[in-house]
Amino acid sequence: MMKRYGLILLLAVLMLPITQAAIAGEPSDVIKAPMDEALALLRDPQYQSDDPQKRAEQREKFWAIIEPAFDFMELSKRTLARNWKKFDDAQRVAFAEVFSDLLGNIYVDRIQGEYNDETIEFGDQFLHESRPLAVVKTFIVSSRNRIPVDYSMIQKEDTWRIYDVKVEGISLVKNYRSQFKEILAKESPDQLIERLKEKVAAQKANLAKG
Repeated sequence: MMKRYGLILLLAVLMLPITQAAIAGEPSDVIKAPMDEALALLRDPQYQSDDPQKRAEQREKFWAIIEPAFDFMELSKRTLARNWKKFDDAQRVAFAEVFSDLLGNIYVDRIQGEYNDETIEFGDQFLHESRPLAVVKTFIVSSRNRIPVDYSMIQKEDTWRIYDVKVEGISLVKNYRSQFKEILAKESPDQLIERLKEKVAAQKANLAKG
């Protein structure tokens, strides 16, 4: 199930802007923003080799596009759910930072190996009646599949950002929530943060090896 989430951030790479598209307006504007630069990056011949330096360069560019479109503090809060109250302000910031690093390393790595000329179809957009929340429905379309992907978005200070993604109804937030809930039943917030830091360090070491 987790492997499929590589396509989530693939979608983000394909469809999210680098600069102004996340500024207020329709939530779907964030997803419908120009994708030329991201597509060019995926298709650029210089990144089609196994050269570790080139792949690292491509990863950095991917993350520069993806990260600003997500609200990782909101994502972290919803992932930890009731356990969020166990974290003080400094721990919340530390958790959000290392969690974003972990997700970036996991999914950008998969994007590099899994893109195969998928296309995107846009469905409906739903705005919450009383809260600054929205869901934008899309589909990843290949020659064999049409996979529904829903973006849950929140508006803060006139900016829409993503705080959860559902693939075929399976939530990224809920998937990690169950894992962290089990850990926090036995360990402290600092221990969980340290666990994630160790995972990120291991990821970086593996990437350095090529």
